[in-house]
Amino acid sequence: MKIGLIRHFKVKNKPPRKWMTPTELDQWFSDYDTSDIEIGITEPCSEWDICYSSDLFRAEKTAQSIYKGEIITAEELREIPAYSLFHEKIRLPYFLWMVTVRIAWLFNHKSQLESKINANKRAEAIIDVILSKQNRNILIVSHGGFILFIKRVLLKRGFKGPGILSPINGKMYVFEKK
Repeated sequence: MKIGLIRHFKVKNKPPRKWMTPTELDQWFSDYDTSDIEIGITEPCSEWDICYSSDLFRAEKTAQSIYKGEIITAEELREIPAYSLFHEKIRLPYFLWMVTVRIAWLFNHKSQLESKINANKRAEAIIDVILSKQNRNILIVSHGGFILFIKRVLLKRGFKGPGILSPINGKMYVFEKK
């Protein structure tokens, strides 16, 4: 059984090069979730029997562009949501917002609605569903942060695959269990 993990293609909505308020950051996150993608090139996807994709537009469109068979969309494959940390009128550059949001998430700050524990449980639950399709080769199109959770679950369940520190958009990572 093989499982291929692909992070969606690059999104056209690039981070702004300006200082942003928390409200502007939250709006940018919302816009990012509905942004179009730059169609890229990836390895051939003919060896897969079925494809699971996040139901967010960028992942679903990536799946449709690389896989011509059955695609099952699943909310459980969405990225771990990020939320601004402050509600004051503070302005920070985008990269600094991202650092503070990820640190807040790592330390389970109340501003981040999904904890690491819950993200891991979500990854385990969707992998349970996917693995119930025994002896099938399955392609999964998801998001950078969540792919890391999926990878950990697959390794715990006896799959072998590449090390992934920061998933690259459109790159295929194949995990196999003999």
